[in-house]
Amino acid sequence: MDRREVAAVLTYVGRLDPRTIRTAAGEARDQLATWHELLGDVPMATGQGWDVREIVRKRIVSSPYPILPADVAREWQTHRRDRLARHTDPTPAADPDNPEAWRAELLAARDAVAAGVAAPSAHRGITAGRHRPGLKDQLAAVGSYIPPAVRAELAPYRPARAAREAAIAAGGPDVLSVPCDWCHADKGEPCRRRRINLDGSARGNAPRDTAHPGRIDRALAAHAQQASAA
Repeated sequence: MDRREVAAVLTYVGRLDPRTIRTAAGEARDQLATWHELLGDVPMATGQGWDVREIVRKRIVSSPYPILPADVAREWQTHRRDRLARHTDPTPAADPDNPEAWRAELLAARDAVAAGVAAPSAHRGITAGRHRPGLKDQLAAVGSYIPPAVRAELAPYRPARAAREAAIAAGGPDVLSVPCDWCHADKGEPCRRRRINLDGSARGNAPRDTAHPGRIDRALAAHAQQASAA
């Protein structure tokens, strides 16, 4: 703001809070110089949500003390920081092989956002909302992230997973969706070979290619219950 704009702000402040009015010529001149010194780089208003009059009115309403120019300056700094925090540097149109022009364009964009001349440029990310119609069909058409040929080649090296996937593809239950009462394997974990010592303690922890019969029966019962509920 220039001195004329700062004088207008002081007139507005004095109208809302007469305690700030200075009647002596010297005091009024010193007050104007102080306010201009602290608010010289603060705009009167921008098209991006900043208005000194709003800041002054809110400050006078919320505080019993006379407003100071530093109060307005701090609000402007907070406003600038908030805008820059919401800003993501767009890719400059300058030649990337020209670092000076590239940097100058980035700084000019940031200065415009900080000064309230331009709106912050945000990331284009995933937003909440309903899925597009036909999105499930499109995802199904893409297929698995592992091609079928690669999955077939990996089957001998992971027999437990291959047997699980084959059972699910055939319409059967997922045996790993329930825990195993015999080897105490959690959901999603393969069954383990559980051997009992003569003293009753368990030994052996090698994974099994197939689930224990009791786990299979439990998975079948859960699958049948879900089918009947559906």
